[in-house]
Amino acid sequence: MSGEAGIVTIPGQSSDDHSDPSEEADMVTEAPSSSLNSRYVKLNVGGHLFYTTIGTLNKQDNMLRAMFSGRLEVLTDSEGWVLIDRNGKHFGAILNYLRDGSLAMPTTHIEVEELDREARYYLIEPLVQLCQSTLRVMKDDLYSEICLVPLITTMKEQQRLLSKISKPVVKFLYNRQNNKYSYTAQSDDNLLRNVELFDKLALRFNGRILFIKDIIGSVEICCWSFYGLGHKVAEICCTSIVYATEKKQTKVEFPEARIFEETLNVMLYENGKQPDPELMQATRGKVGCGQSRETTSCHHVCYHGGAGDDENDNFGGPGRQSRRH
Repeated sequence: MSGEAGIVTIPGQSSDDHSDPSEEADMVTEAPSSSLNSRYVKLNVGGHLFYTTIGTLNKQDNMLRAMFSGRLEVLTDSEGWVLIDRNGKHFGAILNYLRDGSLAMPTTHIEVEELDREARYYLIEPLVQLCQSTLRVMKDDLYSEICLVPLITTMKEQQRLLSKISKPVVKFLYNRQNNKYSYTAQSDDNLLRNVELFDKLALRFNGRILFIKDIIGSVEICCWSFYGLGHKVAEICCTSIVYATEKKQTKVEFPEARIFEETLNVMLYENGKQPDPELMQATRGKVGCGQSRETTSCHHVCYHGGAGDDENDNFGGPGRQSRRH
């Protein structure tokens, strides 16, 4: 049995008095308010049995108050239980809220929704508002725990997203369809390494950096872009064109250290303020191709492999094309 345990003896009656339920209902509606509020009623809500006082049901203007004020018809069974055709699972919580004006909310989304439906049925507006606010918090907590990666399909979508977000942004462009030539030996593996690194960074810095993926870039094949305060502050292009015996090939690099560095650098914009220029300069070293990195608002880096790269032995030399931005 749920609800508030207590005796059901009506004041002025002995426990041996078995009056007719209809007369008992009449006494509920006709007795003075002071004695009426202290009287217990028996409620059968969808098979769940509850004892509570008229005063509890009258604490707020709701359907239960109307039921026991004579404004609504009250149905009782032969034993005097007031019948309410609703699921009684959360009726105990309804009574506790009416008694105390507060309630320890359920911990699951489904149960809060169920309680919200019952509160709406009984027209308990403050409890409805409490349920709605709890659901909003649960929704925010749910999305904060999930790593969401927006997939942009147009430049307009990207601009709209960047204009509304206050977090630093890392965009990864991955589009094999932009390639016009065959790949060099290690390029396929390096493409996969870039994709895997993007997934790892998105999980590691979830909540602090917004990671977005671009699969419709019209020029690049594999490129990282870093944004702070809505503006691009760095870019790493991982592809270049190299020459092999009378034909061109696309070479994809995996500059893992530089990607990590730029990801950490863009976090300097996390507080929504422009970082100190000297700090930004101190956190940036040399570019992979030997050039000093510029300290402009946006710098671009193209990687072509370093000394000891097995592909340099095959495709190195003055005939090789390197792309710079």
